This record gives sequence, C-alpha cells and structure tokens, in this order.
Amino acid sequence: MTTVMKPGWSKPSTILFASEIPANQKAFAFALAQAKEFGANLILFHAYDTLVVAASETSGIRYYDYAAAARTEKHHLEPMAQQVKDAGLQCEVVVRPGLAADQILAFAREREIDRIVMGTHSPGPIGKLLVGSVAEAVLRTAKVPVFIVGPAVVDGSFRNFATRTILCAASLHEASGPVVAFAADLAHEHNARLILQHVIRPQDRTEVLASHTLDEIETNLMHLVPQKLRNKIAVQTIVVPGDPTEELLYQSKTQQADLIVLGAQGASAFAAITRHGVVYKVLAHSPCPVITMSPVVLAACGSKSEKTQPAEAYMAGVF
Repeated sequence: MTTVMKPGWSKPSTILFASEIPANQKAFAFALAQAKEFGANLILFHAYDTLVVAASETSGIRYYDYAAAARTEKHHLEPMAQQVKDAGLQCEVVVRPGLAADQILAFAREREIDRIVMGTHSPGPIGKLLVGSVAEAVLRTAKVPVFIVGPAVVDGSFRNFATRTILCAASLHEASGPVVAFAADLAHEHNARLILQHVIRPQDRTEVLASHTLDEIETNLMHLVPQKLRNKIAVQTIVVPGDPTEELLYQSKTQQADLIVLGAQGASAFAAITRHGVVYKVLAHSPCPVITMSPVVLAACGSKSEKTQPAEAYMAGVF
C-alpha cells in the first residue's frame, strides 16, 4: 500500500482553533504554541446556535438580531486574537451561526486548513449523551488531523509545550499503516522519539501468539515506519496483552508521552450513546493531547476501509 501524506499535516501552515465561549484556555494555549512553533496562521473559529433575541419597544414582537449576535461573539474572541497578533502571527476571527460541528467541518472544506485544534469535556453521569458530541463529529469526519485537548491533559506551559515523546496505537492491520506513517512524520518534525504500541486483546491472545511470537510482531511493527525515516527517528515497540484503552493510558503516563496518535473509524450506535469506545475513554482520561485521523484522512492516505469489520470492534491503530 502506498501511503500519501500531506506535508501540512505534520508541519501545518494554517491551524483552525475551534473555540467555545467562554474559550477553553488550555486548548487555546496548545493551539497558539503550535502556531508559534510552525509560524502558522491561526484562525479563531466559533459557531453559535443561539442568537441574540431582542424585542421591539413599540410592537413587542421578538426578532433575531443576526448582526448583533455576530458582533457579540467576535467580541469574546478578541482577547485571544490579540495574543496571537502580539506573538507576531497572522490571526483571523470567524464566527458563524449554526451547529458547531456542521460549521467547523464546512469551513474546513472551504479553506485550506492543515489541522484543527479543539478542546473537549469529560462525559459525566448526567448529560453524557450530549457532552463531547461536537468533538466526536469533527474527529470522525474531518478531512485533516484533529488535535484534541481533553479535560485531563496537563498544562503544557511548564515544559514549553515541547513534543519529545509520541505514543502511537498500532497494529499489523493495513489501515494502521497511514497512522504509523503520520506519527513517524510528527516524530521527525519534532525530533521526538516514537513509541509504537500494539495491544493484544485477551480473547485474541491464543490465536495471535499461535502464529506469531512477540519478537515477530515487534519487527513487523517497525516495518510500518516509512523506510526514509527509519534511520532518522528513535522508535520503540511495545506489544502487550490486555485492554486497549487501559494499556494505552498506562503507557502514556509511564512513558510520559506528550502526544497520542490514533486512527478514528466510525463508532457503533451503542458506543456513541454510551461513550464506551476507545476514543471516548482516551480523550476523557489522557494526560496529554490526542491527534486523530478520521476515515476521510485515512482514505486520503491510501487506506482501504475494512467493510467486513464490525463498527464497534477494536482494531489497534484504528478506533
């Protein structure tokens, strides 16, 4: 399989920060740090689905003031825009009425965007069907990688937002090739070490180990790294049996990862409702940001979707 990787994905020239109001300041700090590192343009984008409602003093008829709504939303983003400009970077503020996920995806299709940065919330016992739905829709359908700062992410300012260790969920499945190639590109760009982790589920352990030794699996994982980068980055492989989510989160803390790279396939209706998928749990509990590749991005890289694979099934490297 030939993997086609766009240079802007690992070295972005235009970054879209999808902002809430009030803004997620931790997520914004990561977006600004990336813009500074790459000298990228930063677009502050906000979509609002509640309009400013005013009442006529004479008639008492309620009406929607679209212009006032846009001005109000832009005003909230101006302090962040000033920070970007003070850093010597190009900044654009864009606000649009409509559902957030729809507007973010539409804008990304209209403009040349290399990366989307956004924050997300941890699903709680109340309202867990709604919280995080915007990030969910964006990360699974965006045409560019999505950099997500979850609620458990540690503030990166203490280490100057450096990316020294990248943890990539990988497998020997064909669709994992672009995920590893992208992670390798990121590692090369940041001069970071790359850790490829493959988790063997308990129910698959007997079958997998009957045909492959752990050493063979590790060697095959190494072969997923593009040949041109194998001598340019430090790569470590980890193959362990266990629960994919628990092992990924464990290694992210043990290895002090600065970034996790995941492939994100469509979730089943059950996983979407209960938030029991691997992606949901990792985003909710990861101590570092997670960058995801949607099925659209994977397809652009030359990956073929596995139509026979159940949507809710776990494939290391593609969640």
